[in-house]
Amino acid sequence: MSILSYLNDPQTLLILVGIRLLIIFTILPVHECAHAYAAHKMGDETAYMNGRMTLNPIAHLDIFGAIFLILFGFGWAKPVPVNPRNFRDYKKGTAITAAAGPISNLICAAIGMFALRIINYIPVCIAITETAYNVLYYVFLAVYYFVTVNLSLAIFNLIPIPPLDGSRVLSVFAPYKVNAWLARYQRYIYIGFLLLLFTGILTGPLNWLINIFYKGLYYLFFWVELIMKAIFL
Repeated sequence: MSILSYLNDPQTLLILVGIRLLIIFTILPVHECAHAYAAHKMGDETAYMNGRMTLNPIAHLDIFGAIFLILFGFGWAKPVPVNPRNFRDYKKGTAITAAAGPISNLICAAIGMFALRIINYIPVCIAITETAYNVLYYVFLAVYYFVTVNLSLAIFNLIPIPPLDGSRVLSVFAPYKVNAWLARYQRYIYIGFLLLLFTGILTGPLNWLINIFYKGLYYLFFWVELIMKAIFL
């Protein structure tokens, strides 16, 4: 979701930029720290020795990736250094370490959806003033963007293109020839991918996937509304 779409809506634009900055300084560190912690548990101390098993955002910040995240909602942090040869089980360690980051984003999105379902039902079960309703609306909007950006990061990073996490998961299962081809042309594939992202060609397919995951999470937390009804009505 490009912020350029909200240039005529300053309030929404401000909230969206604020949420994306929050993602850069809180959620991206969680994402990268999850990679580092998973690698540590699988037997590789490379990330730990390089100071990456931390929630300090400066340790994980990639300026280019941060700019893309602010502008388009899809971005990345500095990749966590991993030496798969140190894993006790190469395939298992590689797959779990690569998947740990996107999984952390899905967990954050799930927490946000839980809050969203509660916020969404408050005006129904409690009489509130118009001012309180307007405040609640912007809180809802902020949490909504929090959920969608986390889903964006999870789905984006699972794309099987180097250096994204999906490429490392793919490498575990792909034949040697496929991995060799990806390694040989990694730079050109990456540049082409950035061009597709920058021109907006990938925006439609990515948003389609995000909507599917969003609806899935929304229905997964159907029970929150039932509890709210049981308590307040």
